[in-house]
Amino acid sequence: HAEVEVLIMQDSLYVALSAQMALERWLDTIADNVANANTVGFRATGVKFEDMVSGTGQKSVSFASSGKTYLSGAHGPLTETGNPFDFAIQGDAWFAIDTPAGTVMTRDGRFSMNENGELMSIEGHPVLDAGGAPIQLDPRNGPPKAGADGSLRQNDQLVGSIGLYNFDPGENFVRYGNSGIVPAHTPEPVTDRSDVGIAQGFVEESNVNPVLEMTRLIMVQRAFENTAALMRQTDSSTDEAIKTLGSKS
Repeated sequence: HAEVEVLIMQDSLYVALSAQMALERWLDTIADNVANANTVGFRATGVKFEDMVSGTGQKSVSFASSGKTYLSGAHGPLTETGNPFDFAIQGDAWFAIDTPAGTVMTRDGRFSMNENGELMSIEGHPVLDAGGAPIQLDPRNGPPKAGADGSLRQNDQLVGSIGLYNFDPGENFVRYGNSGIVPAHTPEPVTDRSDVGIAQGFVEESNVNPVLEMTRLIMVQRAFENTAALMRQTDSSTDEAIKTLGSKS
């Protein structure tokens, strides 16, 4: 029976180790969310885990997967700034900016106009229209007036339009900067949707709930400590079982 006990305890160690790896990833995610609780346009990251089964029947063992990340779809609150170059999206859509990594999706609408009249993101990247082209304004005519559909006017003349895009981040998405997401597929511009628009003079705050994240952090830390204690206990029991086997040989 000692041989069986050793095998069972080895499985227990592997299960506990997989749980610790999953908890560590969750811990890293929570820490990143908390760090970006005040980042404009930031969407919180969540992690979902699945059981990975090894073996069949009574010999099967369930391990925790390393987890897959997903982006929270909850909207952050809007804050009025009064800045005509601040824009917040109302509804499910994204701004597009042109970066060294290619087109990047963001909900951070803190824009500005450079000396050439180009509409730029806060990181200095061109903001794109619905056709994927940089938006060109007239630098002599001051800040534009934006319509709810993203259209931009200077001196009552239509000069461009901020592009709004449909975008599904999918699982294990890639971030760019603080609030940007690199799309895995070409995003599609929003067309004929009355539930999507732009509010000028507003920004969307982070959708992170710091109190909830801190509660999760405490829960994960306790789970990690419990798993570590279980591993120590299992390791001690394994040593005892091996000593028993040695004494019988």
